[in-house]
Formats: sequence, structure tokens, C-alpha cells
Amino acid sequence: MKIKLQANKSFKEVDRCTKRYIVMKGSAGSGKSVDTAQNYILRLMHDKGRNLLCVRKVDVTNRDSTFAELQSAVFKLFGDKYSNYWYINESAMKMRCKSNGNEIIFRGVKDDGQREKLKSITFKRGKLTDVWIEEATELTQADFEIIDDRLRGELPPGLFYQIRMTFNPVSATHWIKAVFFDRVDEDVLTHSSTYLTNRFIDAAYHRRMLRRKEVDPEGYRVYGLGEWGETAGLILHNWEVEEVSQNYEDYDDVAVGQDFGFNHANAVYVYGYRDGDIYVLKGLYGYEKDTSEWIAEAGEIPKDKVMWCDSAEPDRIKTWRTAGWRARPVNKEPNSVKAQIDWIKGRHVHIHPSCTDFIKEIEQWKWKYDSIRNVYLDEPVPFFDDAMASLRYGIEGWRKPKAHLNTGLKGGL
Repeated sequence: MKIKLQANKSFKEVDRCTKRYIVMKGSAGSGKSVDTAQNYILRLMHDKGRNLLCVRKVDVTNRDSTFAELQSAVFKLFGDKYSNYWYINESAMKMRCKSNGNEIIFRGVKDDGQREKLKSITFKRGKLTDVWIEEATELTQADFEIIDDRLRGELPPGLFYQIRMTFNPVSATHWIKAVFFDRVDEDVLTHSSTYLTNRFIDAAYHRRMLRRKEVDPEGYRVYGLGEWGETAGLILHNWEVEEVSQNYEDYDDVAVGQDFGFNHANAVYVYGYRDGDIYVLKGLYGYEKDTSEWIAEAGEIPKDKVMWCDSAEPDRIKTWRTAGWRARPVNKEPNSVKAQIDWIKGRHVHIHPSCTDFIKEIEQWKWKYDSIRNVYLDEPVPFFDDAMASLRYGIEGWRKPKAHLNTGLKGGL
């Protein structure tokens, strides 16, 4: 078998390590998750008797993170012949190496029931030897201890237990820093990486990071340089990731919000509203595509619901309307951004796990910081906020029902 292996030299020490704990903090785009997935695929194919458990706080978020990364690693390594080597069950989220029976499974630790299930994991062949905890800062130390306790018992010669944790270092007060980075332990390898050491990152990504460095120096330290940050100044805390219904009939109303972009992201999301709560159902998000390209990809964005758009782009709004969508501009009155945020803060936001870019934005959306006065301002940082702009636009018909009715469209509340 010939394998085309693409790797960053910065992870060589990690991939050769046999210590029990590998703790990897890194910036966005550092390649840590891609390297981890690739390493696990090769390890499980090489070492008979190994089995991997992938963990996120919420189990369903594995589908668009660990499961997607591992699938991608298999496809990149083996191309069209991947099925000769790996069995992949997409609906059940299971993977099995065909040559030795080693398996990969995916779990969450959100509640007591999920934690209890971790204690009863068994495999047809071999034992649970490896755990990948993605977005590890989501977990509590108690969650980690339950997982760590599962790796015990004698192993055949040549095998070893190992937990690999990957995350963005969002808070310098997090237990992971205190337990793994602030003290020396011979069983621990800590590792830091940034997008600057990832040779596969494209030039456009570098330009976006340079822009962030200019407009959001504090955020750049964490998400650009992988340095420990802090959670003060976050705008929204009233949200969670969970499975939500995709049936529009289950909601009091459904609307679409779109923030136009090219060099910064274009974000189009579908929102549901029910019993005073906001539901983020699905969406499109990406860079450097013109309006016609987004329209070509928008098959799942409903045409019979109001699409609230940035009023600064009347030509794009007209193009979407001509293509059949009910696109309308949002009226931007003075202080409207703060008013929209205050309205959202008074509700709970439920986010479908497939909306990965939306989640990345909401978990780091922050107020501007005035370093001279040492205070946060009532103004969001104007960077990496395109999905958040879509959210602000999408709720306008519910925040101001008369504005919704004035469009002449059905669905005002």
C-alpha cells in the first residue's frame, strides 16, 4: 500500500510520543486536529488491539468535527480505494479498520447518562487504548477524570494508553492550564501550534489573520497565536449546541438572515422562533464567492421565508430576490446593533451542531476593549462576526413585528 502523507514538521514530536497525556493548544488553522486525525488512522491500522474513543461535550458535535476529520484523513490517505481499508458507517458514526478490526467510536459527556455509558464501553477486539478529546476546554475536570479512569488494565506488549486533547486556549484560568501546563509531569507532553507553522494554510487565510491582528489584538493572541486568553467581554452566554428539529412546522415562525461578504465571510442561516427561544437550523458560510455562486449552493435555504439582509448591499438583495428568495433589507436605525444584541440576550439560542462556523463565532464574539480606561465598550469587535450579523438580521421580524408585517409577507408575529 502506498500512502501519500502530508504533515507539518511541528507535530513530529507529538506523533512519536508514547506518554499518557498529549495536551495540544493551538490557534485556529494550526492543523492540530488534522494531524491528530491522520495520526490515529495510521496508528489504528498499524497496532492490532487498539481502539479509539472520540469525545466532545455534546455527542452530536462529533459528526462535524472528529468524525469529519477522521473521514477526511481516510479519504486523503487512500483516495477512491479507502473502502478496501476502512468500513465507515456515516449514520451510526462508526469506523472500523478492515485488516485488524480496530474501531473508532464517538461519545459525549453532557449529562450523567452519557458519562455512565462511558464506563461500559467494550470492543469486540482489543481494548480502549486511545481517547481524543476535541475542544477539550468544553469539558470539566470531573468529565476528564471519568474518561481517564477508563484507560486501565494490562495491555499486550507494544501497546500503551494515551489521551490526546486539542483546543483553543480561550481562558488562562481554565483547569487544563493549571493541571497540565503550570507544572511538570513526566507523563505529560504539552504542545503549542499556530497557523504560522501550518504549511497548508492558504494566503487568503493569512490575510484574514493579519486583519484580525489589526482590529482585534486580544482575539488574535488567542485565535492567531494560540496564547492563553480570558473569557471576559464575551457578548453571549445564553446558547447551547444540540439537535434541533429541521421541520419548519415545529416553529412559530422561520426566517433567514444574511450578511454579505467576500474577503470576510458571507453568512446565510435559517432561524426558527418558538416560545420565545431562537433556533439556528442550518446555513452557508464561506469566503471569496460571488452572489451567483452562493445562490447556486442555496438549495436548502427556503425561498418561502423572509430573508433579512444587510441594507448596505441593495444590488445583492435584488439579485437574491430575482432568483426567487424573499430578500429584504434590515432597517438600521441608530443603536440598532446594541438593541438587537439586548433582544437576543433575553432569549435562549439553540444551535444545530452542523452550524460549525456559527458556533466558532458565537463562542468568541466579544465587546471592544478600551485598554486606556480598562473597560469593555458597548460595541462588538468588528471581526469574525459575519454569522453574528446574520443572527442579528434574522431576528428582526420577531424583534420588531411591525417591520415584518410592513414587508407584506406572511409570517409576522
